[in-house]
Amino acid sequence: MSSSARTLARLLLPALLASGIPRVASAQPAPVVGTGHQLVAPKPLVAPKAVYPAEAQARGEEGSVTVLADLDETGAVRAVSIAVSSGVEALDDSALEAARKWRFSPALDDGKPIESQLRIPFHFHHVELPPEPVPSLPPAAVAPTPAPAPVTPLPAPPELKPTSPYESSVRGSKDPPSRGASDYHIDVENLSLVPRASAAEILKLAPGILLTNEGGDAHAEQVFLRGFDAREGQDIEFTVDGTPINESGNLHGNGYSDTHFIIPELVQSLRVVEGPFDPRQGNYAVAGSADFHLGLRDKGLTTKFTVGSYGTYRMLLAWAPQHGSPGTFAAVELYQTTGFGQNRDGRRGSAMAQWEGKVGSSDVRLSAQAYIASFHTAGVVRQDDYQAGRIGFYDTYDSRQGEDSQRYSASAEITSHTDHITFRNLLFGIARPLRIRENFTGYALDVQTPLQTPHDQRGDLLDLNVMEGTVGLRGSARLHGKILKQEQELELGYFARGDFVSSTQQRVEAATGHPYQTDADLDSRLGDIGLYADANLRFTRWLALRGGARGDLFTYDVNNHCAVPITGDVSHPTAPVNDVSCLSIENMGAHREPNQRASTVSGALMPRASLLVGPWKSFSASVSAGKGVRSIDPQYITQDVKTPFASVGAYEGGLTYQHRFRDSIDLQVRTVAFYTHVNHDLIFSQTVGRNVLANGTTRIGSASSARFTGAFWDLAANLTYTQAKFDDTGLLVPYVPDLVVRADGALFGDLPWWKDKLHGHALRASLSAGFSYVGPRPLPYGARSNTIATLDGSASIGWWFLDLSVGAQNLTDRKYRLGEYNYVSDFHSTPYPALVPVRHFAAGAPRTVMFTIALNYGGKS
Repeated sequence: MSSSARTLARLLLPALLASGIPRVASAQPAPVVGTGHQLVAPKPLVAPKAVYPAEAQARGEEGSVTVLADLDETGAVRAVSIAVSSGVEALDDSALEAARKWRFSPALDDGKPIESQLRIPFHFHHVELPPEPVPSLPPAAVAPTPAPAPVTPLPAPPELKPTSPYESSVRGSKDPPSRGASDYHIDVENLSLVPRASAAEILKLAPGILLTNEGGDAHAEQVFLRGFDAREGQDIEFTVDGTPINESGNLHGNGYSDTHFIIPELVQSLRVVEGPFDPRQGNYAVAGSADFHLGLRDKGLTTKFTVGSYGTYRMLLAWAPQHGSPGTFAAVELYQTTGFGQNRDGRRGSAMAQWEGKVGSSDVRLSAQAYIASFHTAGVVRQDDYQAGRIGFYDTYDSRQGEDSQRYSASAEITSHTDHITFRNLLFGIARPLRIRENFTGYALDVQTPLQTPHDQRGDLLDLNVMEGTVGLRGSARLHGKILKQEQELELGYFARGDFVSSTQQRVEAATGHPYQTDADLDSRLGDIGLYADANLRFTRWLALRGGARGDLFTYDVNNHCAVPITGDVSHPTAPVNDVSCLSIENMGAHREPNQRASTVSGALMPRASLLVGPWKSFSASVSAGKGVRSIDPQYITQDVKTPFASVGAYEGGLTYQHRFRDSIDLQVRTVAFYTHVNHDLIFSQTVGRNVLANGTTRIGSASSARFTGAFWDLAANLTYTQAKFDDTGLLVPYVPDLVVRADGALFGDLPWWKDKLHGHALRASLSAGFSYVGPRPLPYGARSNTIATLDGSASIGWWFLDLSVGAQNLTDRKYRLGEYNYVSDFHSTPYPALVPVRHFAAGAPRTVMFTIALNYGGKS
């Protein structure tokens, strides 16, 4: 053999022997670890070999490396890490580099693409060639090079006997079967690049959702969905991995749901069901439900530091183990800001930790969370004062407004399996202190009454305090097996929850800050126990009937410590009562205690069903019907009187188109028409500072959405049109938008021309944008709000362990009114105010620019 051929053989042979991967096509994946239902493991489509580093060859270094690869729903490798190291850094780096280029078909869960995790072994074996002429390489291995003189092929060494090249496991519990076109399983993925002020804003990826907030960053968002003014959660069941967020018995609003404790980087996906169509949905699922699924995609230790407009600083420290599940993580966030305009300063801290793993044969998840926040808020501004120049667009009338919020919770979930049954049980406990100070009306309401001592108007600042403790559990048993050659399922589940709530609302004097009147003082003990049955019946591959029924029993025990307020029916008292808030006398001066206890119990039965047809040539159709309930506010409880539940009947029909083009391009389009009727609605009253009962309402409309993803892009858009009217008058329900449009998009990827210039690590970059449009909203007394149109954007660049990004919300710096209202107020801005309804607004944030530097240690090789 010539010296050049000998040299070529010395270079190519070790590289060939460095990988046992070429036999991928004939290898069989290891058994899938699942939950007893039909799971299909990912299969390799592109499997490049690892390169044997020249320096390792020169030193005679060899070994085996096992790479742990996380795959997304498309089968793309999202993250890689070392599961078993060779002990040689160069070999480990080469294996990681090769694994990043692998491409798989997605793992399937009953035909639906899901995330998965697998192991890829790479073998590096150094072979010493003898100095004498050696046989040439097999022709296929050196096809690009002119073949030397014919010789006997070199046999493969023992180390290269065929082995399984990867092991696959599918993570997580099975998602409930889809309820049709309005059941949105939303993976955040690269749309997390779009700037968002909080985790709640991820909800905008679902059609028809508008978020407003006149109460500041420690106050729950007001949520609008499909024609419902859900306020702070009264009509949407919110959960985080199954643990409730809604607060039963909160005096500010029954079902109050503050999601600010959720760290945005931990939200991996959402399941939003618009409508009461799943038997698992419980209390408050009137407009629908939303469940946040948490996990941390970046392995190792990640630190982020953000600085931006209006003295805003944010620090994040997050950790996930190299070889653990994405559901195992710990993260701490600290945030502070001076705020845009007047009286918007605040600070918060949030800590969240979770562990997922196996204990024996069971899957276990343990979670804990702590959150504290304190913010001031500007409240509302009168439109006439702003137009006259008496107050600025971002100013405030009352600097005492604000919120102090805390939340502490812990949960434990265990999932176990037999051949045909999967058992799940979740235990949770929550402690929730809250204080809210709001002034909607200025000095309009503190009028002189005959039983009060003479006084000037003292102000209408509301001081609300709530202390709530919640304990509960939920669980299910899912049976599955084949009948009629189709996989059939039946799930039986339960839910139990107890709430212990103490709440007061007082009015505070402007001059002294002293409370001068108690509006409400309640101690409540609330219980909710529910059972449900859900069947997933497949008649053929393209026809399925899903649904069942849920029954809940609600109990109330309420002690009203201010049952006879000074505004009550008091005539001819024997002695002046002056300014006593909670009277202890009745008609003609008869004595009574100021409190009144009431208890009652009531049940609700909620049938739900969905019929799904398809897919045929990527098209599917569905029709759904269901009933949902909202439990009543404890302040309306009367002894032994059946609770007047708010009950909703919902019906819809929809079409879905879902198709994969090639290996990495996915398109999903949905459209649905819906009809809902509610027998008792709730409408916000600025006079009492919370929701009050109203008459029945009806909503009719449509919602459409699309998502288009590829190797370097992720685009999503949705549009919802709704008309919501009162049944008795035909008038539009106030504050509810009829048109909501949202679009999000991101471009991302490595810059290949920098690949070999920065120590072998590619330069990555991204661009993203988000656009929102909200049409005019009806207001009381026949008025209409202004429209909202905002544009957000961000750009980032990263290399190895370092990422730099800049993001901006409201790029055009538009002055928009996030919330608008029409009612009577008097803020002493004019000497003689006209006590007629006038427009008020809560200002949306001006342009806000944030710069972030992120470092990752041990997660990005």
